[in-house]
Amino acid sequence: MTQWTNDELDRIAAADELEMAPRRGDNTLRGPVPIWVVRAGDDLYVRSFRGTDGGWWRTARACHEGHIRSGGVDKDVTFVHVADSEINDRVDTAYRTKYGRFGGAYVNPMVAARATTLRLVPR
Repeated sequence: MTQWTNDELDRIAAADELEMAPRRGDNTLRGPVPIWVVRAGDDLYVRSFRGTDGGWWRTARACHEGHIRSGGVDKDVTFVHVADSEINDRVDTAYRTKYGRFGGAYVNPMVAARATTLRLVPR
């Protein structure tokens, strides 16, 4: 399995947003949408602000592949659903730390959206 380089992890983690373009069932990419991304350890994670109703999230869960762009990094990725509570605890902390300056109205829905946690794995 391909790994992120330290430079890629640092650049993406330093960016406020990531452009997410999940692959559809017909193998085309959905239009990119800006979302928040966090780093926890040597992995990158995203969640859907709209929970399981988020359109990009439903597409990502259906096909498990897509393309991301952030911090000058442009990569095809695999989306891996994360249900592990310890990992989700670290992701919660990462969201609060990175985005806390935006306030609870934005951060709290991201923390509450644990069911939508996806790990980004480079391909």
